[in-house]
Amino acid sequence: MAKAILMIHGMWGSGDQFRNYKGFFEAKGYKVIAPTLRHHVVGQPPHPDLGTTSLLDYVDDLNKEIEGLDEKPIIMGHSMGGLLAQMMCERGFGKLGIFLTPAAPRGIIALTPSVIKTFYRFFLTWGWWRKPTEPTFEEAVYSVYNLLPQDQAKEEFAKLSYESGRATYEIAMSLFDSKRVAEVDEKKITHPVLIVGCGQDRITPASVIRQIGRKYSATGTYKEYPEKAHWILGGDGWHNVAQYCATWIDNNTHG
Repeated sequence: MAKAILMIHGMWGSGDQFRNYKGFFEAKGYKVIAPTLRHHVVGQPPHPDLGTTSLLDYVDDLNKEIEGLDEKPIIMGHSMGGLLAQMMCERGFGKLGIFLTPAAPRGIIALTPSVIKTFYRFFLTWGWWRKPTEPTFEEAVYSVYNLLPQDQAKEEFAKLSYESGRATYEIAMSLFDSKRVAEVDEKKITHPVLIVGCGQDRITPASVIRQIGRKYSATGTYKEYPEKAHWILGGDGWHNVAQYCATWIDNNTHG
């Protein structure tokens, strides 16, 4: 039976964002599950329930995606998906965790100047925490596609969908969330995890990812790419990151 990997996309995204990694790992014999999160439909108006969809709803849906597997999967997540991967690992759903430029769990201060600039327009909109959100092209380029050529940035932007205001609140305002949805108890994650940060990242800055790396110091490996930005699922050099992940998996699955 092939080893399984659950790949979880980030905010405003879809399962298609992992197309490069999916092909890469399938060529190595892995079974890859790369779902699109609830109500993330590209090119359509937002679902009426999207604005109030919680991270916990996403976790429930993701758990259903891996039900019936013969063994626990490797759980890989990018950006918001990286936080969802942490939440999945805390709940015991995976055997390894890979957090690619992940959103920060509760307890880590992540509102740096570049993060505030990314979400500033949302924060000025009354009720944003219960409404669907979407970035402008300029916001997406600034925060995610800052190292992509303009034509590639336009292609990726065209594939974005709306995101849940509730999930955004649970991440960005986790310290004020009475339900503490984004809280992750690192002591409950006893298997190896890989945390990847990027020096040119503006939406999940390397200074924040290093804190996440320290949170998981007991079981974690921290890897930083100083020359890369948030969009490490595509663009120049994505293959190098995928290969590093594959090698790390091999090194942590012997026996």
